[in-house]
Amino acid sequence: MNISNVFSLLCGMALFLFGMSLMGDGLKRTAGGKFELLLAKLTDTSLKGLLLGTGVTAIIQSSSATSVMAVGFVNSGMMKFRRAIPIVLGAILGTSITGWVICLSEIGGGDGWISLFSTATLTGIIALVGIFIRMFKKKYDNVGDIMLGFAVLMVGMSNMSGAVDPLKESPAFIEILTMFSNPVIGILVGIVFTAILQSASASVGILQALSVTGAIDFHTALPILFGISIGAALPVLLSAISANTNGRRTAWVYLIISVLGVVVCAPAFYILDAFFDFPFTTMTMNTVSIALANTVFRFFNVVALYPFIAPIDKMTCLLIKEKEEGDDSQELEPIALDERFLPYPALAISQSQKAVFDMALTAQKSIHACFDLLRDYDEEKFAKVQRYEKLGDLYEDSIGTYLMKLSKSELNNDQSNNVFKYLHSLSYLERLTDHAMIIGFVAKDKSDNGIVYSEDAQAELAVMEQAVNEIVGITVDDFIHNRWRTDGRVSALTMVIRSMCSKAEVNHVERLQSGVCTIKQGTEFNELLTNFERIAVHCSKVIFAMIEAHDESYSIHVDNLGSELKASLSDDLIEEYRQKYSLKKSDKELPAESDAAAAVMA
Repeated sequence: MNISNVFSLLCGMALFLFGMSLMGDGLKRTAGGKFELLLAKLTDTSLKGLLLGTGVTAIIQSSSATSVMAVGFVNSGMMKFRRAIPIVLGAILGTSITGWVICLSEIGGGDGWISLFSTATLTGIIALVGIFIRMFKKKYDNVGDIMLGFAVLMVGMSNMSGAVDPLKESPAFIEILTMFSNPVIGILVGIVFTAILQSASASVGILQALSVTGAIDFHTALPILFGISIGAALPVLLSAISANTNGRRTAWVYLIISVLGVVVCAPAFYILDAFFDFPFTTMTMNTVSIALANTVFRFFNVVALYPFIAPIDKMTCLLIKEKEEGDDSQELEPIALDERFLPYPALAISQSQKAVFDMALTAQKSIHACFDLLRDYDEEKFAKVQRYEKLGDLYEDSIGTYLMKLSKSELNNDQSNNVFKYLHSLSYLERLTDHAMIIGFVAKDKSDNGIVYSEDAQAELAVMEQAVNEIVGITVDDFIHNRWRTDGRVSALTMVIRSMCSKAEVNHVERLQSGVCTIKQGTEFNELLTNFERIAVHCSKVIFAMIEAHDESYSIHVDNLGSELKASLSDDLIEEYRQKYSLKKSDKELPAESDAAAAVMA
């Protein structure tokens, strides 16, 4: 083997690895996130998790990618750690499918029409079709990438096989391979080689390429396959460096299962071989027999460990212990947004949705907490409102940054709409917690200075508090359940709340003139009215953001906001809310609809 063969081998290896990557990426994009979402949702039983892990890995041809996704699910709270274990088991089995794809390179040629079925002919046809699709059928780019990836993989495999073919005449090479028949050395070589390549499929493929030399027998191949299984855990472990405790457990369970599989299967095989002297152990391996041995080993690995999912769960938890955290630190920690999901928009959006919904619920809790504080002030309740406000800030920053990164990916129309809706709603939801904090400071000042409102003022605040709680509840409920085609209740209630705030201001002036209220009481009271009105306005903006994201003909831009708000109002609903939330004394009319629109725009 000369220097030309070495460069040919390296070139073939590069093409082989690139082809695998190109084909895998095309398969992932073609799936459109469906398989990833299946992994996240349909794992309520261990058998489903095992089958899904196997199927998804067979399709995307990467056990590491499947396991890294599982780490992300667990790290973000989308999946329990226990449910990830069968997915990892399935991924370990599913990755063996790539070896069978590589076996297609064994298809031989012949004379006449039989040559049409040779590897070179099939690869050429697939490459031509793939490049035609890539150039002229942009809609099916992903299919073209799959076909081109397969063709490049086959060419790389052919180059590697051709480059190592002279080694079958090399005594030195054959002597080195016989060293690998020692199980310990073979396992170590497989671990190191796979850790460098960070792909079990690639390692098996290169072993298949070396098999054309005829110098690899079963005793040599099996330990290397054992080592390849363990070495494939490295990229999964690296992906979990910054993960939380359960995320790290999911990564480590890949290594634990792989090691246990070798510890169980290797001694069992060698003991049985010593007793029965299996005849196939001396056979010369080729691409098909290596693929078969790899699949059989992984199958027995899964079958042997599947009944012990619960003990594996306990073992992993003992090895990777939970960090001790206080309740307050957990309450201030927003849902983690895992950047592992950014290459998978469907998963990234699903994760973002969960975080945004939690932010909306946090905003609602902050409103309830500030009203509770206003009625009965104490420092613990005030600290609770502060925590909600800080959590709102954390959510706005983390979700906004994550969605901006995601917006740079290739998104379909629905995904783009969701990203727009969540980005557009973040600031409004965060402002709800800001207004709750301001109300909290008013409550603190009221308590510190011994301010007591008149009975009429307290009655008005109680009515408006109920109205604000209702509009926040409707908004959050519609937002979470994606009821973007609303019935106009939020708009109508916004109008009524504005009207009540106006009436309350007039009533307060009358109380000032009669000496029932003081200027200091009035300053605090007007501050509350301003924040009640702003809370209602921000709720309207959340609803309009939902509508605009789903209806391209709908717009909330400044120039037509008034007409859109007017169209969404219902006289019957306005009257219903006016009857439900009515203040005494002032007969001041509701603001004109154009004024209401201006208020929402502000």
